[in-house]
Amino acid sequence: MKKVLFVFMLLFSVSIFAQKIQNQTVDAACGMCQFKIKTDKGCAMAIKIDGKVYNVEGLDKKTYGDAHAADGYCKIMKKAMVSGEIKKGKFYATSFKYVD
Repeated sequence: MKKVLFVFMLLFSVSIFAQKIQNQTVDAACGMCQFKIKTDKGCAMAIKIDGKVYNVEGLDKKTYGDAHAADGYCKIMKKAMVSGEIKKGKFYATSFKYVD
């Protein structure tokens, strides 16, 4: 009985601390330049989901294009279709694609 309770608690705690995102359209831009995240030490992709901003991890920076181009993610906010998981305050992306 203790083992069953332990397994249940383990599964429950994982579901609380990790949130899966599937094909959701979000705002995407540089965390420091566009979302004004003061703790960032440089330009890095971030997304906004349900009013909360998350730094994006797990993908090559080339996926997002040139950050400082005229239409780069440091200059303008874009919409992106994303999938992945929110864990420990970051978004771990499995897919990321800009949308019109």
